[in-house]
Amino acid sequence: MAPGNQQILSSTPLQVLFYLNGWYFAAFYLAEVLMFIYKGILLPYPADNLVLDVVLLIIFLGLETLRLFYGCKGNLCERSLALSASLFILLPCAALAVYFLLLQTFVLRLEFILSAVLLCFYGLELLLGLLSVSAFSRSKVY
Repeated sequence: MAPGNQQILSSTPLQVLFYLNGWYFAAFYLAEVLMFIYKGILLPYPADNLVLDVVLLIIFLGLETLRLFYGCKGNLCERSLALSASLFILLPCAALAVYFLLLQTFVLRLEFILSAVLLCFYGLELLLGLLSVSAFSRSKVY
């Protein structure tokens, strides 16, 4: 095909999910910080566990930011390697979401709901990301 007639393979639903997930994660992170302040003040939260949970939350922020960056750029530029890196980073992000869903010292009902919605985002992004990586890989003609 001529350069002007190339088919666009970027996934619009995946890009919308990345955009919405970015905003949702910002709200999730802010809510988690406020809930940790609440739990640290009002609940008998062991100091070591609170420090561990806060450090995991900071790591979660870094991983999620990196994942969304690689995912958006990989999808828009139709680069299967960048999108694959985003899908690879999705695994530790999902593990951290499960940790905040079930394994903390104290899990509030709001945290349970917020983490469950985040895992739904991850499931949809995994499915659409795999489909996009497949489409990008099939279309490359060298």
